[in-house]
Amino acid sequence: MLTSAKEILKFKLNSLDEPVGGIKEFYFDDKFWTIRYLVASTGKWLNKRQVLISPYFLGTIDHKLDFINVNLRKDEIENSPSIESDKPVSRQYEESYYDYYGAPVYWGGPSVWGPVPTITRDRDLWRDIKPHESSWDPHLRSSKDVTGHTIQASDDTIGHVEDFIIDEDSWTIRYMVIDTKDFLPGKKVLISPEWIERISEDDSKVFVNLTTDAIENAPEFDVDEGVTREYESMLFDHYNRQGYWLEEPVTTDYSRSGRR
Repeated sequence: MLTSAKEILKFKLNSLDEPVGGIKEFYFDDKFWTIRYLVASTGKWLNKRQVLISPYFLGTIDHKLDFINVNLRKDEIENSPSIESDKPVSRQYEESYYDYYGAPVYWGGPSVWGPVPTITRDRDLWRDIKPHESSWDPHLRSSKDVTGHTIQASDDTIGHVEDFIIDEDSWTIRYMVIDTKDFLPGKKVLISPEWIERISEDDSKVFVNLTTDAIENAPEFDVDEGVTREYESMLFDHYNRQGYWLEEPVTTDYSRSGRR
């Protein structure tokens, strides 16, 4: 299921024993465009300490109650490695984080989740996932920081990042929602990470390998209707690209059975 980041940020996080707060933002890497952490808003509970929740521990999403179930106890979250809210996520912190939970590091191999292409939430299987010699150095981006970045097409600027569309099954960013109202009256379009060359924090820009004309004439995205497969097919046909759904494996695995 594809859901906007704005909707997900309205949800509360529900641990195995009690709610643990809301969601402030998320961190994603710009290689696989996968969310690596949700940033929990813990309020007075942890003296406003920033807490990161990896998709390894995310379970079912209850859209009726606006809850995301987390396969962790509250005390596990409370005793997780501390990170300062005004500093970026360092490799040293990530190593201590994954060592604390005993989870496979996502950069320990050539695939989206290190040695494996799909996320494994069952803790009993983690011991069988060994780091691969082919690791990579992730560069994490903040959803809060990237929102508002200008879109730099191959020939000119056009619009800005307003939102993200997230695949709940894989916690992958499928699209950026681009608002072109700065250049075109009121139109919103979607851009796939496949068409993004790089993000520049210094320039507050997202560089894409598309022309402004191609973006301007792309199928308009209706926020109220959301993302349908029909719309996605029209979008990829417009850019003469193959849809991601034709080549990716199914990744749904939201069982809470991995934790008792």
